[in-house]
Amino acid sequence: MGDEAAGVYNRIAVLRVERGISRRQLASALGVHYQTVGYLERGEYSPSLQVALQIAEFFEVPVETVFSRSPFPRIGAG
Repeated sequence: MGDEAAGVYNRIAVLRVERGISRRQLASALGVHYQTVGYLERGEYSPSLQVALQIAEFFEVPVETVFSRSPFPRIGAG
């Protein structure tokens, strides 16, 4: 099983979908390409500290709500 980039896990996709934000909308707000959002969501690479903080600010949550060094517990489907 492939580990996420540098052991960093994230809830970007969960937050984005929960709030009805498209990858393109999030990318535009961050000033990155929409494919970059996909790479971040899948853990294919870790964001810079600046981008991590921008993501947390965008969703108005603490950075540790979005990123963790250990896997997040699974959230129920209902």
